[in-house]
Amino acid sequence: MEPNLVETKNKKLHLEVSGLGGWLVLVQIGLIFTTINAILQLINTSIPSLSNETWTYLTSKQSLQYHPLWGVLLIFETIVNALFFILSIYVLIAFYQKKANVPKLMINYYIASFLLGLVDLALIYQIPLSRELDEGASFRATIRSFITCLIWIPYFLNSQRVKNTFLK
Repeated sequence: MEPNLVETKNKKLHLEVSGLGGWLVLVQIGLIFTTINAILQLINTSIPSLSNETWTYLTSKQSLQYHPLWGVLLIFETIVNALFFILSIYVLIAFYQKKANVPKLMINYYIASFLLGLVDLALIYQIPLSRELDEGASFRATIRSFITCLIWIPYFLNSQRVKNTFLK
């Protein structure tokens, strides 16, 4: 018995949906943006905050702005920005090489981004000056990261394009 025309067309459509087009274009843009943002954060914020003057101003018990978590926050943010810069480049390379581990990498990437954002938010909100300077930006970034997880994790788990591009 031969498959009917509808079944044949459906199978053909599923096989043809592959490559780095479609919604994966948005993923690529997001990865490129994250890479650029992470290096800019390192250059403009993280590394300067570790300078002797800034470090002493925020972490010295004699300073008016002292808080015991400033050192933890500054080091944490520097490490996270460096890791996301490196991880973004690694994921982009795997992405363009269409490696089979890309869906798992992306899912873990989104989860890590959200969880590390939560830790950063918790640290920021423990330090009065940091909370004041942040003006809610970290909270908004954490909400965006959560929404990103809600959208892209199911996409990487269920998309026919993802399966055809990376898993076949």
